[in-house]
Amino acid sequence: MSKQQLSVVVTRRLPEVVEKRLGELFDVRLREEDAPMSREELREAIKTCDVLVPTITDQIDAGLLAQAGDRLKLIANYGAGVDHIDVATARQKGVLVSNTPGVLTEDTADMTMALLLAVTRRMPEGMAKMQAGQWDGWAPNALLGGRVAGRRLGILGMGQIGQAVARRAAAFGMQVHYHNRRRLRTEVEQALGATYWESLDQMVARMDVISINCPHTPSTFHLMNARRLKLMKPDAVIVNTSRGEVIDENALTRMLRAREIKGAGLDVYEHGVEINPRLRELDNVVLLPHMGSATLEGRIEMGEKVIINIKTFDDGHRPPDQVVPSML
Repeated sequence: MSKQQLSVVVTRRLPEVVEKRLGELFDVRLREEDAPMSREELREAIKTCDVLVPTITDQIDAGLLAQAGDRLKLIANYGAGVDHIDVATARQKGVLVSNTPGVLTEDTADMTMALLLAVTRRMPEGMAKMQAGQWDGWAPNALLGGRVAGRRLGILGMGQIGQAVARRAAAFGMQVHYHNRRRLRTEVEQALGATYWESLDQMVARMDVISINCPHTPSTFHLMNARRLKLMKPDAVIVNTSRGEVIDENALTRMLRAREIKGAGLDVYEHGVEINPRLRELDNVVLLPHMGSATLEGRIEMGEKVIINIKTFDDGHRPPDQVVPSML
């Protein structure tokens, strides 16, 4: 007798090739509309499935997990970050959690450099002039930005993405510095040409560009708070492609408005889509809609990792990308 297929619920539309493969392997319920599930829909899903495949837009907290049925055994997250999932509570209930690490490293690092260049070279302002038909021709003093070569880049969080940013920045002639929970091995530092700062305050005060590449955890919430933002040089810029909660968005907005910080390139926001309206008004900010990892190749690879995690679990083994509370 063949084994009964796992019941899998996917909370968002995924690339067609991923959805097709999921349907071939499991008893899968796909999302018809490309919008987040409501709280009630999530509650119903976790009561009736063996495996839930959520995304960052789904809040899987202790209250929701308390209503999970006995069938739920795996939360196979479609994404690397799991700050939207109460992993500890899931573990207590005997529910495993997996994610998709390493897949989006290069894509996110590319976008970090794109934002860095866009802010320092004032690209959106130039585009706006062109689209409004306001360009009168070349002028010596028009839209003067800053050269990135020779500038000091301070990377906050030197994991896989931070190191990928460091490699790109070095190719642009930037001086690479970093602050991390743990110092890298000497040979890794040397390969990256990176200088370690034990004191985040001291690093922030001396950098021309700050790149946020650390995850959101209780210890990194508002790590770049008002006091630390004030340490930045007036001509420095900050780029964030990690998690919005790492920066105090209101404090950043105030300082950008007062020109106490030269500029910012942001792909993520403290309150999701509810962005400070004053932030939208500024001409020294480049705002993107959380698209740092948005490549077709990356999204498909994420799906492949989800499938491997579910299939390995279905075969009676630990998912290769299982997340445990001690990892957070």
